[in-house]
Amino acid sequence: MNLHLLVDNLTNPALLFFVLGIIASQVKSDLKIPQNSSKFISLYLLLSIGFKGGQELAHSSYNVDITYAIVAGIVMALLVPVYTFFILRLKFTVENAGAIAAAYGSVSAVTFVTAVSFLEMEGIDFGGHMVAVMALMEAPSIIIGVLLLRLYSDGKKSANELFQLVKHAITNGSVLLILGSLVIGFIASDAQAEGIKPFTTDIFKGFLAVFLLDMGITSGQKIGALLKKGWFAFLFSIVIPLINGLFVAKISEVFLSNDGDRFLLAILAASASYIAVPAAMRIAAPKANPSLYLPMALAITFPFNITLGMPIYMYVIQSF
Repeated sequence: MNLHLLVDNLTNPALLFFVLGIIASQVKSDLKIPQNSSKFISLYLLLSIGFKGGQELAHSSYNVDITYAIVAGIVMALLVPVYTFFILRLKFTVENAGAIAAAYGSVSAVTFVTAVSFLEMEGIDFGGHMVAVMALMEAPSIIIGVLLLRLYSDGKKSANELFQLVKHAITNGSVLLILGSLVIGFIASDAQAEGIKPFTTDIFKGFLAVFLLDMGITSGQKIGALLKKGWFAFLFSIVIPLINGLFVAKISEVFLSNDGDRFLLAILAASASYIAVPAAMRIAAPKANPSLYLPMALAITFPFNITLGMPIYMYVIQSF
């Protein structure tokens, strides 16, 4: 592996703030980010990345890569929950298996944002349409997870309940904001975009650092509960994302020509949702254990992807 990619990533200030958050939680510090501030920053990150993606998309000429990337993203979002569900059923109940499978089929917007920062740091171009790919990958896995729960659990859900869950997945706040921002960025003129550039671009990395500090504190607090569940959950949280990321990093060379797009698609395939899916699973699978599927995605998979995962996927893309 090209060591400079790994070193650059591990010395990224945003990532180091994440590590600081973990340390703070482990030493029982009273350091914390107010909940309202944390929510605002997460909304800001989604708005910023969506708007900039729309601007990039507006300046991009249409090519077949855009269609291939969107189709590949949706296919992964549909297939990952299915195959992981049956692996998880070896150890977990239907409810827990369905919730975890949905989380690993869906995506993490914050992982995507961190990956974008990684590409900018390395000077690697990517298409604005990848923001749309990310947004379109969130809902399908939730829908598949709900369907698997219905098929394999004793309690059947009514058509109205399923409709409400599907609607929740599609109108989820993060999905709506990222798609809406993408459209607004696409419509806005260059002069209009320049007017809000200090907000959407100049302060982006600072807000990302604060948000990752908050994620580090939260991850450090939840990792203990996960470790009590045994090694299966821990290994699943690393091995499955790694397999998904490596598979997409390699296979994407068949239909994508841009290294940055291939990298972001690999990161999306490797990431796991810890915001949209937990919110949906509170309704779909009330018997599922949130202290299991939430820390798996947040405390294990997320740190793995932003530390070791990103350099590994980029190495595969550039070397093979």
